[in-house]
Parts: sequence; C-alpha cells; structure tokens
Amino acid sequence: MSTPSGALEMALARARRARRQFECSALPSPPVSHVPVVVIGAGPVGLAAALDLRRHGIACVVLEKHGGVGNGSRAICWAKRSLEICDRLGVAAPMLAKGVTWNVGRVFAGAVAEPLYTFDLAPAEGQKFPAFINLQQYYVEEYLLDALALGDSPVRWQHAASALAPRPDGVEITVSTPLGEYRLHCDYLIAADGSRSTVRELMGLAFEGRTFEDNFLIADVRMRAAFSAERRFYFNAPFNEGRTALMHQQPDDIWRLDFQLGWDIDRQAALQEEQVARRVRALLGPAQKFDYEWVSLYTFQCRRLQKFVHGRVIFAGDAAHLVSPFGARGGNGGVQDVDNLGWKLALVLRGTAGPSLLASYDQERVYAADENLRHSTQSTDFMTPKSPQETAFRDAALALARDHPFARGLVNSGRLSLPSRLRDSALTTPDCDHFKGALQPGDAGLDAPLVAASGARWLLEVLGGDFTCLYFVGELAPAAVRARLPAQVRLVAMSRDFRADACQDPSGVLAARYDATPGTTYLIRPDQHVAARWREFHATPLATALARATGH
Repeated sequence: MSTPSGALEMALARARRARRQFECSALPSPPVSHVPVVVIGAGPVGLAAALDLRRHGIACVVLEKHGGVGNGSRAICWAKRSLEICDRLGVAAPMLAKGVTWNVGRVFAGAVAEPLYTFDLAPAEGQKFPAFINLQQYYVEEYLLDALALGDSPVRWQHAASALAPRPDGVEITVSTPLGEYRLHCDYLIAADGSRSTVRELMGLAFEGRTFEDNFLIADVRMRAAFSAERRFYFNAPFNEGRTALMHQQPDDIWRLDFQLGWDIDRQAALQEEQVARRVRALLGPAQKFDYEWVSLYTFQCRRLQKFVHGRVIFAGDAAHLVSPFGARGGNGGVQDVDNLGWKLALVLRGTAGPSLLASYDQERVYAADENLRHSTQSTDFMTPKSPQETAFRDAALALARDHPFARGLVNSGRLSLPSRLRDSALTTPDCDHFKGALQPGDAGLDAPLVAASGARWLLEVLGGDFTCLYFVGELAPAAVRARLPAQVRLVAMSRDFRADACQDPSGVLAARYDATPGTTYLIRPDQHVAARWREFHATPLATALARATGH
C-alpha cells in the first residue's frame, strides 16, 4: 500500500463498494417527533436491539450516521448462545447456512509443525446449534436488516446524533443529516454506536480499564486452500518473529490471519503492502495465491463504562465495553446485552414493571462485562507477557502442555465466549430444593430435542421469548397448572410418554439436563435464563419468583 493505487488499497476499495449501501433517509415530518425508543448505531447490536423490541411490540427508530453496512469482516466468530438468541430474532437460519461451522482448535508452539495439542468445543449432543460459526459481520448485519425490512424498517441512514438533552421523562436528540437537521424525542435511548461512541462522547463519559502495549495486524485474505475449518493459534511463531499468530476460515474462501506486531512499531509502515505481504507469505508459503479482502491494525483494550444505565440512556455492546478479539467476547457479549435489555425495557414501557427493573440490566451486564474483561485480560497477559517471569511461566506451560493434559488448562490463547451466569442477580431466586447437575438458577437454559404437536422441535424454540413455566408433568395435570399461573406466564408441559396436553421428551435428554422428576417446575425468563425452580409446582412461590424476576 505504498501508493493510493496499490493492489492492497484497490482490493479494499472493491470490498467497500461491494457492500450494500443506502441513501440518506428523508427527514421525518413534523420536525419534532416522538418514538418510545431510539437506537443509535446500526451494527449487529443496534439492529438486534431493534428486532427484539419489535418482537415485544415496542416501536423504535435506528439512527445510523453511515450509509451502509460495515466495511471489512470485523467480528467473525458467533457462539452458540448468540445463535440461540438470533434464532428468536429470526436470523439464525441464514447465519448457520452461510457460516463456517467449527468446533476444533489446534495450538502450535515454536517451529514444530505438529500441533502442541487439539481441543474440541463441540457442545453435548442434542442441541440445535454448534459451539461456534465463523461469519463476517457484514453478513450478520444484512440478515438483521432483511428481517427488519419485513415490516416498516426503522433504520434511518446518514442520520447522526449531534446533540443530546437527557431529561427525567426521556431524551431529546438533535439529528444531523445531509438533508438538514431535526429533533427527535424518545422515552429511552439505546447507545449501540460502537467503540467510538458518539453518545458516550456527547455525555462526557469515559472508559475505565487497561489499554495493552501491543499491536496486532488483521489480514483477511481470499484464497483456495486445503486447510480444514479449525482455529489455529501459534505461540512463538517463527514466521512472525517469535510472536503469536492466528488463522481462521470464513465463508467465501476468506481467511482471517492475525499477527502480533509488538508495541514500538511504525503503524503506517506496518500497513505498507510489502510488509503485510511478507507476513502473509511467511505463514501461507510462497506458492499460495491470495487476494486481500480487509486489512486493519488494532490495539488490545479491556475497558468499560463504570455503569451502563445513565437515566434514560442505556449503553450496549462496544459503546459500553471493549475487550480484545481473542475469545470472541465482543460481538457475542453485545448480542447478550440486548437480549438482557429488550424484555425489561418492554415491561417498563408497558407499565407492568417499574424503571427500577432497568437497574438489573446494569447489574447483570456489568457483571458479565467484568467476566469478559477478566478472561480477556488473562488471555492478553499470557499471549503477550510483559516481564521475564511472565515469559518463563508461559514457556513452561507450553512445554508441559504437549504431554501433560493438566498443563493445557494453563495455556491461554483466548477463553472463548460462554453465556453469562446470573446466579447472584437480584432477579434470581436461589434454590430451596435439592437439585444436582450444572444447570442452576441464573444460568442460560440448555437446549434439548423434544416432540410437540407440530412435530420434532427444540426446547428453546418452544420456550420462545416470554416468561414460561416449564413443567414436567406430575400429579397435577397441565390444565390445572395453567389455571394457577399468572396471566403473563406461558406453560410448556413436558412428559416422557405421549399425552395430548404436553410435549414429549422421548429420549429423556431434556429431563436429564434439567434434573427433572415428575412435578419439577422451572420459571424461565424471556431471555431464557432460569429465574427459579422447584421439585413440585406451587402457585405462590412461582408468583413470588415472578415478582422478583420483574423487579418488584
């Protein structure tokens, strides 16, 4: 990229032009209007928030300062939990069809060609989705936009928030566009406008945390290669001057190559075409043909806002927290943010819960962000040791890992994203009965196959996105349980044997995962986290747990 007309720059320009672009949305009329929720940012987090709000019957507008979906692959690794959430939003099917499914990771060290060890993240059998798929962020955005376009699309392109006036009853936004300026009032504003958040800047809010003294080069290249769809991580890579590197496959014969560069570098020189090509050639070999798709430099950051809820302004995704990309905790964490927020905001706007319920979004997602930040920091410290002692520990762990499985738990190439456990949340009712197994109140529900009246289904599909009572049929018939449930709670009854008023668990997998015996009852939140559970159904404790789960 020594000149603007270099091959690398030309390839990037072609990639940018190929992405879907939109004209500036017309100015709304009248010039001052009101909408219940405004979402700032049309990335995956903002678009998912808009879809989730629509699913709950809440009108919103999405303001996006750019004129199209994002450039470059950006986030590429989507975890099973995100796919389960996207399934409720109606976009998991195209994501799964397009994405590259992978479960296996290989860890290499030094000049040895064979992997140090291999790990398999495949989830337990009998779940709808794999552990991870790789899919470029712009595809995810396009699928979300397609789902939003099934109704009146709420996205206003090239509409940027230029001023905010937070008030006790909402937020007034000054919106700037190429066609002029207008004001928009909302009850709540969701700031999902990324790491360089305009909303955060307008409110004078700062991140807290660490910026690590290291630089990394992303080179997404298009090539036909015989590599399998696996995650390949290299420590002490001889082809990268003894630093780390990563290789991942994406759809369309695109591969993510990630190179550690060190801290004291000339960033402009590192992006010169000859420097990028030198590193890519060293990894792929001199004979491999490839074209550039996207190239970028980034610095590790592990930072977040002190709190995510500021009156009527609520932050989500990279606008609220930043982590290193190793571990795929950024985009996946943002999707979990909006999954946690949407149902709570809907209850508040409908008047069935008080504004205090939104404090639980702050509590639960700050906790989740801190968990992601902790894992990301530990990964970064292991991958980029800053002292002789840290280097000695890392090298000793790598030396032992080849022959000793216990040492592999010490090797940290990025602890991959998992759903947050909300066991200490104020909304969670602790167990009062004895259960065994890993699933506990506060955990995300586990999927399992079942048979419904419509045929073979999956549990999480049947649970949907409302408060649900999952009842394993015991002495009480499902009709008797349904008659005693609060109006806002759905019933999903399960039975090992066929009966007309319940779904079937013919394999017993569901009962085993939920440690269920006849009469076992679960209260599941709209985001499919377990709110409470009991060995027998009783209406009063369930109503009490529901009140707790809705912030009363």
